[in-house]
Amino acid sequence: MLTGKQKRFLRALGHNLKPVILVGKGDVSEALTKETSEALESHELIKVKVLESCLMDRHSVAEELCTACGAETAQVLGRTLLLYKAAKEPKLELPKAAK
Repeated sequence: MLTGKQKRFLRALGHNLKPVILVGKGDVSEALTKETSEALESHELIKVKVLESCLMDRHSVAEELCTACGAETAQVLGRTLLLYKAAKEPKLELPKAAK
């Protein structure tokens, strides 16, 4: 579970990122979750764009992708999602959680 400080840190890093995954009228399919999982493994932090043709709610899309990929949502802003999953050898160093 990401803390508020960690989410703020990830949002700052994700500001300049371009969307890697586009969710269209096919909604969240097995192929889309596989592609998202691969993108998370190589980048750790990715942007996902929910197109207007997608029939699902943006929060539902975020929840399904996170559940399927084992990721966490750092931000849902408009139709853009910011997803994070720590790699086996992390490139990003998150701020420590307060005890």
